[in-house]
Amino acid sequence: MTTFRLLLLLGLFVALPSSTVAQEGVVSRQEALKAVFQDAAVTRDRVILTPDQMNAVASLARVGMQGKIFPRYVARRGEDVVGRAYIDTHTAKTERQSVLVSLDRDGRVLRVDVTVFFEPAQYMAPQDFLRQYDGVVLHEELVIRRGIRPIAGASFTGRAVNNAVRRVLALDQVLQRAVPVSYTHLRAHETLR
Repeated sequence: MTTFRLLLLLGLFVALPSSTVAQEGVVSRQEALKAVFQDAAVTRDRVILTPDQMNAVASLARVGMQGKIFPRYVARRGEDVVGRAYIDTHTAKTERQSVLVSLDRDGRVLRVDVTVFFEPAQYMAPQDFLRQYDGVVLHEELVIRRGIRPIAGASFTGRAVNNAVRRVLALDQVLQRAVPVSYTHLRAHETLR
């Protein structure tokens, strides 16, 4: 192969956009955790749900489950747990997205951060959309176009983020054994649209 052809091929490879490269504007897990749990010691573990736990989470969240393994971070000051954070990885429209949902000790959202986003940049959830979740708990109105404003031009992303937040809030309730009675009548296959 001539040098010209090799350079041309290399130039095409570099010039072509790749869907396997994460977008600018995402924050690393470490940066997000440091911003939320500033002076706490954060440890990482992995939650592997049992079938019963998966059904309980799906029933509470009223959204589909994307898997049974969730990375979890536990923040402590001394012996006291001050918060937890979970990674939810899912498909936004056609590509993968991961969000880190950080919760306080009572299971209230402190912050939602995008840590991986492989869709085109114009579909990424803006900060003002993500900040709508600050301070919320799982409730009936935690739905796009009800309690949550949609993202103009990125409805798949908005729905995916909302479903992830609902899933994490339900996951945390199940793991903390604080399942509210008002949600126990729901079946696992019932989902919000």
